[in-house]
Amino acid sequence: MTEQTIDPTLGPVLARVGDERAVLTSFLDFHRGVLLRKLRGLSDADAARRLVPSATTLAGLVKHLTLVERNWFPVLLAPEPGDVYLNSEEDAVASFTLDERDTLDGLVEAYERACARSREVAARFDLDHVVPHPQLGEVSVRWILVHLIEETARHAGHADILRELTDGSTGAL
Repeated sequence: MTEQTIDPTLGPVLARVGDERAVLTSFLDFHRGVLLRKLRGLSDADAARRLVPSATTLAGLVKHLTLVERNWFPVLLAPEPGDVYLNSEEDAVASFTLDERDTLDGLVEAYERACARSREVAARFDLDHVVPHPQLGEVSVRWILVHLIEETARHAGHADILRELTDGSTGAL
């Protein structure tokens, strides 16, 4: 009998009988990984190239999701002095905007650090833990995790399309 192996990048499959936190965090980490895989092998120029009418780029997506990670986990759940929750339309637009200092390696490194910090902060709280939110009133850690799954998956889909337009690469893995 051949032993069946599961690709470790498929965290949601590995967590298929896990508890609620394991399922939620595995789906979030899966989509984080999809985004990062969409960036592999690209030059800075390819990652910054506009391929759609909006200003959305592969590099801009990872820059935006870095802000999203910081905003929803550390700033809401464990704010440090000077932390400000960013929620304006201007903040959102600015989070996609690249400047001359942005390199793909630097953006990926910042995203990986933000994700690691998010994991560390989120793990300190029960899923039912509730915090105030400037627009929504209150949100639970569970809600934040589901929202981040949605946000990250949505942008990973955008990245998939942009990568296909860049060099024909497709697929989550």
